[in-house]
Amino acid sequence: MNQVSVNDAAMSVNSRLRYLTPWAIAMVRVVIGFVFVMHGWQKLVDTGVGQTGDFFSSLGIPLPDLAATWVTVVELVGGLALILGVATVVVAMLLTVDMVVAFATVHRENGVFVTDNGYELVLVLGASCLMLMVAGPGALALDNRWSWKKPPLLDASERRTVSL
Repeated sequence: MNQVSVNDAAMSVNSRLRYLTPWAIAMVRVVIGFVFVMHGWQKLVDTGVGQTGDFFSSLGIPLPDLAATWVTVVELVGGLALILGVATVVVAMLLTVDMVVAFATVHRENGVFVTDNGYELVLVLGASCLMLMVAGPGALALDNRWSWKKPPLLDASERRTVSL
């Protein structure tokens, strides 16, 4: 009877996980991109850039109308770019900064839960974008097709994997 050692089983699981990693990253990229598109669309169409600028002004954000326009474009166009996997690392960096500012100016004082306008969603979106900055776009990204793409912050030889 052939016995499979725990180490062999763990190596098999680790091998499968490595195969699935680019697909999991792609799923995160597309879902996060969709959420940002919806938030950018909300600022553009539902709330309006002008009202978003007024809100930014009430927070003391400098140049509130310009900031509102910038955030709307970054979220809407950046979200679309994430969905397609275009300029993923740069877009993820811009969206991470967007979430850091949102955390610091709006959500931090409200506690964790989004039902109280807290920071849980901002934290998840920012951390996901930070992950994309480091890991790159994953599978099914246009970045993988174009030679002008910027590599992830860590190339494959520098990434660390966890053995199970």
